[in-house]
Amino acid sequence: MDNKLRIYIGFDSKEVVAYHVLVQSILEHSSVPVEFTPIVLSNLGGIFTRERNALQSTEFSFSRFLVPYLSGYQGWSMFMDCDMLARADLAELWALRDDKYAVMCVKHDYQPKIETKFLGQTQTKYEKKNWSSVMLFNNAKCTALTQDYVNTATGLQLHQFKWLESDDLIGGLPVQWNYLVNEYDYDETAKIVHFTDGGPYFEEYKNDDYAQEWFDARERMLHVTQRTG
Repeated sequence: MDNKLRIYIGFDSKEVVAYHVLVQSILEHSSVPVEFTPIVLSNLGGIFTRERNALQSTEFSFSRFLVPYLSGYQGWSMFMDCDMLARADLAELWALRDDKYAVMCVKHDYQPKIETKFLGQTQTKYEKKNWSSVMLFNNAKCTALTQDYVNTATGLQLHQFKWLESDDLIGGLPVQWNYLVNEYDYDETAKIVHFTDGGPYFEEYKNDDYAQEWFDARERMLHVTQRTG
C-alpha cells in the first residue's frame, strides 16, 4: 500500500481548475505510482453531513479530516489543499513518513499579512493556521477522527489537532513542502507552493509568485497532440 502515493485533494466547486492543475503538476514530477481521491462534497452523501460554517473558506475545510476514515484507518495517506502546485517529486515527501507520529505537517508560525483573501472571504487567524493544508496521516493513529467526530467537532478542534492526545504526536515537515505564496518571500527551492491568499486563476492573484509556473502547468494539462493522416 505504501509503495504508491495515496493522495486526497480538497475539491472546491469555485476552484475546479485548481484540482486538475495540481494533479498535473504532481504527475509530471512523480517517480512512483500515484492514487488520487478528490474530496468532493457531492460524493460524500451520508458520510459528511455538517452544514457549511460561515468561516469556511473552502468546501473541504472540515471534510479533509475524513481522510483516515476514508482510508479505512490503514497505512498512510496524504492530504493537500487544491490551491497548490507541486514543483518536486512528492515521493521525497512520502519518504519522510515516521511511524512515531499520528500526523505530519509543516508547522507554520506566522500572522497573515492580509485581512481578506479570495472572493472577499475573511482571513481568519488562529494558532496552527495552515498546518492542516498539507498533512501526512498515519491512519491507524488517527482513529479519533471518526465520521461522527468530523461532523460535530468545532473548526478549531479539527484544525488545531485537538483530537490527538498530545502535540508530541504531530511531526514537523520542512517548510518547502507547504510554502505559502506572498506570506513567504520567493524561494526557488520551494517544493509545494500554496496560493493560500488566492490562486492565479483569480484575476487579482494572476501576477503572484509562481503564478506563471501554474499557468504553464495548466497549458500542459490542456495540451492535445492532433492525429494526422
